[in-house]
Amino acid sequence: MPLNDHFRELSAQVRNWGRWGDDDRLGTVNFIDDEARRRGASSVRSGKAFSLAIPLEFDGPQLGFIGRRQNPQHTMLEINSPGVLDPEFKSSDDMIVLCLQAATHWDGLSHVSYEGNLYNGVPAASITVNGATVLGIQHLKTLTGRGVLLDIARLKGVDQLEGGYAVTGDDLDAAAEMGRVTIESGDIVMLRTGQMQTLKAGDKMSYTMTAAGPSLQSVEWFHRNEIAAVAVDNGTFEVFPCEYDTMPLPVHLLHLVDMGLTQGQHFDMEELAADCADDGQYTFLLSAPPQPITNATGSPVNPIAVK
Repeated sequence: MPLNDHFRELSAQVRNWGRWGDDDRLGTVNFIDDEARRRGASSVRSGKAFSLAIPLEFDGPQLGFIGRRQNPQHTMLEINSPGVLDPEFKSSDDMIVLCLQAATHWDGLSHVSYEGNLYNGVPAASITVNGATVLGIQHLKTLTGRGVLLDIARLKGVDQLEGGYAVTGDDLDAAAEMGRVTIESGDIVMLRTGQMQTLKAGDKMSYTMTAAGPSLQSVEWFHRNEIAAVAVDNGTFEVFPCEYDTMPLPVHLLHLVDMGLTQGQHFDMEELAADCADDGQYTFLLSAPPQPITNATGSPVNPIAVK
């Protein structure tokens, strides 16, 4: 995978290696301090709550195009089985075989690498059959703070952006202005493109093969504004097809490897976006900690936005 000069320039501009020490495992989540969490709590006014997760089900968005990623497989282990001490006490148990990035999820800082490195210079070789032995997602224990919805689709006056639309830093500034939000250090950005509507309509192929999303022209914006994490309502996270012909998913590399910026995919923002447009409030308390799966490179999440 050849790295072009433009990519290397961006990498040098946004790289956070050593910013929080050589042993840092959190990356930009370090921006969520006590004040950032208080700012999130102060955003709660009505008490309305919205889940941003899609169902964990076998009929999920995965088509098998990405590695061996599959939709969840749910199996019943016991169905109304009588208890040992009292046969009238009956219980049901089940299990799930789950690819951690199959549905609504956070990508951990060990999810991608380039030139043999993960975030903060951690060797990619630290990922073994035992998982991400250094940058496991279990280090992200309390991903909770002020969420900000940046509704690019509504900004552009459409229900859904066209696939391949490259969201820029100027778009993000304009969406914040539309929502009358001043972006602050430690904010968690929910970026809406409207792509989730395609998945809900059952067109998984279009949902998978083309998407609007953050572009190379947005990377410096996330760095400058000290965003703690960012999630998108599509399956590729970044604009797809990608902007470089010879490099797959360059925004992934710049965010996760260089910046240490946790990123999320398959977030359903439709109900939240409609409510934000209705009452004009685009900030909220977002509680979205990953499951503490030791040495995992990602984690499913049920993000809750409370307004």
